Amino acid sequence: MKILVINAGSSSVKYQLLDMTDESVLAKGLCERIGFAGNIKHSTFDGRTFEADIPMPTHKEALTCLFETLTAGDAAVISDVSEIAAVGHRIVQGGAIFDKSVLVEGDVLDKIDGLCPLAPLHNPGHVIGIKACFEVLGPDVPEAVVFDTSFHQTMPEKAYLYGVPYEYYEKYHVRRYGFHGTSHKYVSHRLAEMLGKDEMKVVTCHLGNGGSVSAVKDGKCMDTSMGFTPLDGFMMGTRSGSVDPSLITFLGEQEGLTWSEMSGLLNKKSGVLGISGVSNDNRDVRIAADGGNSRAQLAIEMQVYQIAKIIGSYVAAMNGVDNIIFTAGMGENDGRLRAEICSYLEYLGITLDEKANSTRGEEMCISTDDSKVGVYVVPTNEELVIARDTMELLKDRK
Repeated sequence: MKILVINAGSSSVKYQLLDMTDESVLAKGLCERIGFAGNIKHSTFDGRTFEADIPMPTHKEALTCLFETLTAGDAAVISDVSEIAAVGHRIVQGGAIFDKSVLVEGDVLDKIDGLCPLAPLHNPGHVIGIKACFEVLGPDVPEAVVFDTSFHQTMPEKAYLYGVPYEYYEKYHVRRYGFHGTSHKYVSHRLAEMLGKDEMKVVTCHLGNGGSVSAVKDGKCMDTSMGFTPLDGFMMGTRSGSVDPSLITFLGEQEGLTWSEMSGLLNKKSGVLGISGVSNDNRDVRIAADGGNSRAQLAIEMQVYQIAKIIGSYVAAMNGVDNIIFTAGMGENDGRLRAEICSYLEYLGITLDEKANSTRGEEMCISTDDSKVGVYVVPTNEELVIARDTMELLKDRK
């Protein structure tokens, strides 16, 4: 069975085609600048590549180009689109409506569209992508939706509610939703497979340009650092992370900023970029810090400190921890960052294996044998989670 996984944005479509007989990736790529010039970058499992500037006025043309690339030319991997059994879509915001993956049937698409106010930068693009897929492939090819938020739906009320009048939760669904759920789900379940244990207290750290930390007990999310939006939590590449709410009104008044401008400030001009003044990319910031840039060094120290604090709070929330997982771009590849975070956690009896921790992007234990808490690097695979969920939905349908 071959499943196409799609992550559609407002002007892009990221994709992977997986053969679920062995869960291998046949091809992957990106259609971008949709509505502008249009470009596709495509690569296959055996190293063939294709890149071209192709007009993509809408997502329909982008998907048509995608399917032509999969089936024809030097980088084709299938002979006909009929080989694609189903399409799985990544959806950022499922609200309190969707606590699991579902097929796009009935009023599902309308409900996803209705959640656009909760994720205005993401859900509209997802809806456009789903509609375009139906246009190009037709209604007979099943399409599934997998939500970033669904893994976090197991959080108890004490973890997901905010201390504002309860009526706003009832009227506007104001609550902590959490994001990166497919990643937190994959790495926590993968560690359970590696260790042969289902009952564990695990803290999962998805560290990239955007990042979040989750408390996972026995495979279920108990708490997570991102909240109503992905702005909450620790300081990220361009996001401020958690701030005193009164800071928003104070800065808005002092600088004469509109609500939209304040949102832009907190989401796009803050975080590592805002503190360092160098870049939102931790690699660039690290080079600057090593060269003596004190603000770059401060940005790194602030981020590390905040991540360590959240990990510590989740140890308290679960009344202990068995393992800590690092994943995503920085979590998988930056041993120095991992060591700096773990330096705050020595009270847990954590000792890192320096040689293991120096590796990049490999699935392994990076703590020593006598470490009281295991520390692991588990490369994430969100596309595989989406493909697996899609396949299970097809089985249930039969």
